[in-house]
Amino acid sequence: MSASPSLPQDHDLSAIAARITRPVVLVGLMGVGKSTVGRKLANLLQRDFIDADDAIVEAARRSIPEIFDTFGEAYFRDGERRVIARLMDEAHGVIATGGGAFVDPSTRAIILERGIAVWIDCDTDTLVERTARRGNRPLLKNGNPREILTRLAKERAPFYAQAHVRVVSENGPHTATARTIIEGINQWL
Repeated sequence: MSASPSLPQDHDLSAIAARITRPVVLVGLMGVGKSTVGRKLANLLQRDFIDADDAIVEAARRSIPEIFDTFGEAYFRDGERRVIARLMDEAHGVIATGGGAFVDPSTRAIILERGIAVWIDCDTDTLVERTARRGNRPLLKNGNPREILTRLAKERAPFYAQAHVRVVSENGPHTATARTIIEGINQWL
């Protein structure tokens, strides 16, 4: 389901938030704004926020690029799955996941069963611009970022499309995207 353009007013937020009984889990490609929008969303819903990548770094005591370089992507995805399952069990209000988390069948099943999956989608130009700001994207290290992001978007779209709610993140205030997510969740509930 895609969210409609009507955004909830402040007085509607608490009523919508009260109906949300599961963690809201943000999925989508790197650079769509899951962490930034997630913080705004958590604030609007008066819930806590956690970034799964930060929780992975804390659990592994290594950076994500170090985990990829030392152990490989499969090892990282296994740890990511376990951390996300733990975060779901801890019932955090809003959880931002890494770009590849929802592609993993086991992780996706956990999120779909125990959370409200929200796919934040974005155009490639915006993704290229946003990901260029940070140099810690292991999957973008070896090649043209535009080509890699275009390929990842095509490969991952069928998985992301299984999310309960889909919104498009545009170059604008992150609070607007957060409000669009709330409206999408409200329609889905």
